[in-house]
Amino acid sequence: MAKLKTIKKEREDRRHKTVDQLHDELTKLKKEQFNLRFQKATGQLEKTSRVKEVRRDIARIETVLSEKSKSQAEA
Repeated sequence: MAKLKTIKKEREDRRHKTVDQLHDELTKLKKEQFNLRFQKATGQLEKTSRVKEVRRDIARIETVLSEKSKSQAEA
């Protein structure tokens, strides 16, 4: 239940960020995703659940960016 509340809070925070801030966060997450894949391939990955979390965070940011671009196109 607490995890759901944090996800909702993060979602609201992301909606208030600018497009540039979202792109920066997306870049950071994609670098982390690359590093996690590299760790997995070399057998050094300890927290395997982080791969799933990062993948979902990337999708959430891309969704917000898509919504923002659609709203700008309509305006």
